[in-house]
Amino acid sequence: MNDSIKQIREEALNALREVPDTGALQSLSTAFLGRKGRVTSFLRNIASLPVEERPKAGQEANRVKKELEAAFEAALEKLASDGTDMTGAIDVTLPGRKPPFGSLHPVTQITRLICGVFERIGFDIAEGPEVESDYYNFEALNIPKDHPARDMQDTFYVSDNVVLRTHTSPIQIRYMTTHTPPVRIIAPGRVYRCDSDLTHTPMFHQVEGLLVDRDISFGDLKGVLTTFIRGVFDANTDIRFRPSFFPFTEPSAELDIRCVICGGKGCNVCSHTGWLEILGCGMVHPAVFENVGYDTRANSGFAFGMGIERIAMLKFGINDLRLFFESDIRFLRQF
Repeated sequence: MNDSIKQIREEALNALREVPDTGALQSLSTAFLGRKGRVTSFLRNIASLPVEERPKAGQEANRVKKELEAAFEAALEKLASDGTDMTGAIDVTLPGRKPPFGSLHPVTQITRLICGVFERIGFDIAEGPEVESDYYNFEALNIPKDHPARDMQDTFYVSDNVVLRTHTSPIQIRYMTTHTPPVRIIAPGRVYRCDSDLTHTPMFHQVEGLLVDRDISFGDLKGVLTTFIRGVFDANTDIRFRPSFFPFTEPSAELDIRCVICGGKGCNVCSHTGWLEILGCGMVHPAVFENVGYDTRANSGFAFGMGIERIAMLKFGINDLRLFFESDIRFLRQF
């Protein structure tokens, strides 16, 4: 009989080491310690033993029973604490949890918003290479090698005649060399300049626009850009045009909007002027048309360009350009 209770003990402990969850643990406990379990059956059969063997057999059976009860209790606590219990800790009747979804980067969101506004008024999207020749990036845009405007660009040179594009205007030149008027395009994309601070990064995004047709005037330019500004910000956004200079447009202007942070009252963002510069624009310079073979007597047009990050900063109230490129998930989750 002693050998039998020892055998029951060993089988119970061996099975206990492999129990996967509380359901299996309960079944195992019933099999050994339940009313019809093997330990209980052994205790009931002690009465059939010779009188002199009964005390020792009873003591051994009770000792094994207590040991197994403690072992089962310890196994239950372990399953609950280490998370391996797949039945008690998880309600399998609950609906499944959806995995977390990412969101579009704020620069991508604003790019799509800008493109959507222009597409609705008939503009197509054009693309071009980021590694560009000096000719397309500068000379064809009326910026010869000795032009002082090159100093404004802070250019990354790959070689003497190859650069990382400093704006997406080369896309306009490439498009015009392969298409005849009328032309109505916007050109979003990455651009590169050797500059880095709170409001500048070596790589950023721009959207350039171009419209060429017969009898295009500065009034058409104002109408298109007014539609754009009020489509991105607010239908009541105040705007103004200021005279400026760009080598590839004449006349040239910069477009300002009433500060979206302070409402025009004056703050640090707008340098207490109440206005924020948004983009540069103007009528396409005749020299640019000549470089692509357009008849300057029959065609006229306008062009404009803006920084996408700047629009995003104003749209979302962001005060540090570097946040867009640091991949901080806490920042990105807000969008």
